[in-house]
Amino acid sequence: MNTRVKRLALPLGAAAVTALVGSSLTAPAQAAGDTSSDPLATTGIAAYNIAAYWFAEESANLINASPYETQVSAKHISTGGPAPDSKPGVVPAIGDEKKSSSKSKNVNLPRTTGKVFFLGADGKPHWCTATSVQSHYHNLVATAGHCVYDTDSNKTTFDKWVFVPGYYQGKTPWGVYVGKQAFTHYDFDVYEDGDRDYAFVTVYNGLKAPHDGIQKDNWDTVGTWKEVDKATYDKYDPYVRTDRDVLDLDKDGNKNEASGGHYYVFTFADAGRLGDNVGGQGLAYNQKIGKKVFVFGYPSGSHPDGNHAFSGKTLKWSYGKTFAAKAPAVKAEELVGVKSSFTGEGSSGSAWLLNYKNTRRLGYLNGVTSGVADTDGNKRIDTSVSPYFDGETYGVYKAASNVWSGSIA
Repeated sequence: MNTRVKRLALPLGAAAVTALVGSSLTAPAQAAGDTSSDPLATTGIAAYNIAAYWFAEESANLINASPYETQVSAKHISTGGPAPDSKPGVVPAIGDEKKSSSKSKNVNLPRTTGKVFFLGADGKPHWCTATSVQSHYHNLVATAGHCVYDTDSNKTTFDKWVFVPGYYQGKTPWGVYVGKQAFTHYDFDVYEDGDRDYAFVTVYNGLKAPHDGIQKDNWDTVGTWKEVDKATYDKYDPYVRTDRDVLDLDKDGNKNEASGGHYYVFTFADAGRLGDNVGGQGLAYNQKIGKKVFVFGYPSGSHPDGNHAFSGKTLKWSYGKTFAAKAPAVKAEELVGVKSSFTGEGSSGSAWLLNYKNTRRLGYLNGVTSGVADTDGNKRIDTSVSPYFDGETYGVYKAASNVWSGSIA
């Protein structure tokens, strides 16, 4: 796949939308069929093999992944505009369920944000930005829809999808969380509607290797192996399995030929639930346009003028007021924008956080970056855009937030 950023020319304008952030959860009525879902890893063994792919060879696939750059091309336009479809509402962040919201201009970086990795249609590893959000089982990730669904080739979902919070140069401090099931708006899944370019993904408990990304040749010296029968052994990826000949060495390092016929699978450690480890942002929807948000993401690549502003290696932030935006190039009419110099490579899925708290590093997710634009034609990116989070967004979130995933260790 020839991934690229489509530089959007946005007609931008202020919107007078009279909706305030609420202090309690308001659940709007949902039209039937708003939510679509697709499996990412249907069995524990499949998920285990996916994690092994990213851990293998000193995390080479994580380290060598490139930022995903594609902007979705919409084929359908939802009715309405960037305005609330019912009363405003919020879902509190993990740990803030009984706390009141407060305003903040804090720039402390959240632990909830990280990178999602997957195989693109080109068969190569790519990444976007994503963040952990509140859910019943503390197992939910939010990102851009085009970081889950392959809108270029019309394939349902990307392969080997994982979330790594706090990722840095091959390090996985809180483990690797394999995606189990993806949820998006029906209009995005079916029509690739740019106004609905968001996704919520349930993830299994995280996995940790004894050392983050160790060589298979050394696994028998630093980890543990579980003996399984041949049928089970055959279901696992070669990255994490071996026969007795590899392990059964005598004191001089020679094979003990007398004890063949045993099969082993490497055992990763269970890192626990995502939200228990890094927390989870709340969710805000039907909010007033013009409120200030922090945008946290991993931008990478150059501006159109060639200035290489971001490396994609560390988490960055920008801050500004939201405003109404449209993107005719992708037939998106219900977007919100914010002034930001984030370049398009890697910033897809960046978290837009409303009322970000000073000490807890938590707030309300109120958008995810779906595209970037140079609005004044000076060849420098100056704007990020997101779908407007309304009651239908809440409906997709709600469907995902009550789905259990569990452990695959």
